[in-house]
Amino acid sequence: MSEAPAPTKALSTNLQGALWMLGSAVTFSGMTVLIKFLGSDYPAALQTFYRQAAGLVVLLPLILRHRSAAFATSRPAIMIFRSLAGTVGMILSFYAFQKMPLADANALSFTRTLWLVPLAAFVVKEQVGPLRIGAAIAGFVGVLVMIRPGAGGEFAVGLPALAMLASAFLFAFTVTGMKVLTRDHSLTVILVWSAVLGLALSIPGAILTWRIPDMKDFLLLCAMGVIATANQACYVKGMSLGDAAAMAPIDYTRLVFTAAAGFFLFAEVPSRWTLLGAGIVVVSTLFITFREQQLARSARLTAVPEIDG
Repeated sequence: MSEAPAPTKALSTNLQGALWMLGSAVTFSGMTVLIKFLGSDYPAALQTFYRQAAGLVVLLPLILRHRSAAFATSRPAIMIFRSLAGTVGMILSFYAFQKMPLADANALSFTRTLWLVPLAAFVVKEQVGPLRIGAAIAGFVGVLVMIRPGAGGEFAVGLPALAMLASAFLFAFTVTGMKVLTRDHSLTVILVWSAVLGLALSIPGAILTWRIPDMKDFLLLCAMGVIATANQACYVKGMSLGDAAAMAPIDYTRLVFTAAAGFFLFAEVPSRWTLLGAGIVVVSTLFITFREQQLARSARLTAVPEIDG
């Protein structure tokens, strides 16, 4: 009887997490629309600067209210590395969203989950089984289906596709860092460090591509920054509340929203190769997510007898 509330509580937190992840998918789609709309006049590095500046302005009341507590961390190295990887990854992803159809670029962005497999093996020295290795290989086959090397089509290998793949690789580091930080850091601390360091790290690229926007573009750039900050907050909150295996399928609604936005706003129609490759990537990454969740649960159950003695 005493254990009955546990499933209810798990369901409640997963439901809350799912709603936050849905909010993340919607705000992400709105952000990419503005990135693409402004892309012809504002390079990716400059857009990244305005996005980070707007995000810091949004968080400024929190920083002033909590002051030193907003920066309280026992893991500054992870914070700095995560911000560096995130800023460079953001510039690369903005460039890809500007130059590629939204659905194509978004499909490639999901390869960040595939990158987690080799990172786990070579960086964290984690034992990676044949199932996860096979799923990762299948996912990268899906990438090849989408970009079709040598096909000469719109989605042939080029700088935008390579930029998004590199961005996904860097974001795999930020996702890993986020999961570590959420164990003993609040959402506010993570967002504040990300905003402050992100703005500082984006300044060199902004100087090289500097342009003063007119009032209309300035408001759109600010809106993009605010929406991007809301997107980050929704994603971190959703992942911290719910199980990764339960949250992953919700995150893939981004594919639907961005494809719809690309079709209705930019007359972009995903090719059958994009749909097929994206399907392979989605299935592969979902399998990896569920497999890692299963292994984590098994490890916790195995550890119980040792704790009880």
